[in-house]
Amino acid sequence: MKALEGPLWRALLVFRIAALGYAAVLMIGNFQHYHWPLGGWLILSVMAAWTVVSSLAYARPERRGWPLLTADLAVTAGCLLATRWIVQPDGLGVGAPTLPMAWVASPVVAWAISGGRRRGAIAALLMSGADVVVRAGFSQATVNGPVLMLLAGVGIGHIARLAIDAEARLQRAAELEAATRERERLARGIHDSVLQVLALLQRRGAELGGEAAELGRLAGEQEATLRALVSSSGPTPATTRRRPSSPSAPASGRRSFRLPASLSRSPSTTSPAARAALARDTDPRVTSTRGTGSRGVRASADQPPDLVDLRAVLDRYGAMGVSVAAPATEVLLPAPVAAEVASAVAAAVDNVHLHAGPGAKAWLLIEELDDTVTITIRDNGPGIPDGRLTEAERAGRLGLAQSIRGRIRDLGGTTTITSSPTTGTEIELHIPR
Repeated sequence: MKALEGPLWRALLVFRIAALGYAAVLMIGNFQHYHWPLGGWLILSVMAAWTVVSSLAYARPERRGWPLLTADLAVTAGCLLATRWIVQPDGLGVGAPTLPMAWVASPVVAWAISGGRRRGAIAALLMSGADVVVRAGFSQATVNGPVLMLLAGVGIGHIARLAIDAEARLQRAAELEAATRERERLARGIHDSVLQVLALLQRRGAELGGEAAELGRLAGEQEATLRALVSSSGPTPATTRRRPSSPSAPASGRRSFRLPASLSRSPSTTSPAARAALARDTDPRVTSTRGTGSRGVRASADQPPDLVDLRAVLDRYGAMGVSVAAPATEVLLPAPVAAEVASAVAAAVDNVHLHAGPGAKAWLLIEELDDTVTITIRDNGPGIPDGRLTEAERAGRLGLAQSIRGRIRDLGGTTTITSSPTTGTEIELHIPR
């Protein structure tokens, strides 16, 4: 059953019952004036019985087809036509109420909900024809009922069609978003493994020359083709802020930290393949902590996510030439969340080694608040030129766009990138807890 169509059918049920009650009140007040009073009570009994039957039938979506719609219209029209032999004919000709009263609009509303404006208008015209027969003509005194039924059929049909179309668009948007998220997830995995290795082969082949240069060229072609395949169709505006060029004038509201010299390590020339292997070794989805702080317990799929200490996961990036500063106490996150954070940090560290220059240093700071964990990766390289992130995304370079921003966004967090040609680049990852 369509989610937005269900409330309309429930509203029809309420209307049908309320209209039946109104018809009963009018009959109690007027039956002594009828040409055949007993017939009025018989028709009211039929209306009550059909209200119960039709309400139960319309509650099942598979029964809302032509047989039920036709029977609904026929029973209602029969109750309306019976008015001619029960109520005084002279009164009907000058606008006296019929036996069903507003109850006759029930099948019109049902047809409108099931088929939109056109079907609602057809049902309204058929019921209006029965009303004209009952009143033996069409006059200014008897025109209100048919006009109201026609307006109800067209108006409710229009609303029902808009609701169904809106639900279809919402479903398509949800499917598109799910497909986009899955595409981005796959793109991140490919970027962190295959593309990095192909880029390394291209560089090393160019350095070695000879047959290795040809292999490097082929690897470069495959890398470009694969990047075009997994990259998004359009660029996403880069959220990069430029720091003031003067080191003594830090950006407003930005934190600045300095690590002790004893924590500083020289940059490493670890290859992307080795860094990917290190990331796999520290993936908390493989080894995790449950309560006791012991490692090596594999989490099963039917158990809640284990908690891991983010410090232990990220501290290993110190072997890649990164100075790590962390709180003295554990920073616990669910294992899948910690895995995504570790992958984002690995991509950020890769960018430092690939783009910040051979003499660049990198620092990593872990901060914990009540509802947020903040990871800051900072380097002293030349910074990111204006427009470089947008250009990289158009070229299929997914490091910042997907491996970092995409991962943190999927965790419900935010990424802030601040860059300056004199003080380097700083990436802040804010992960909600």
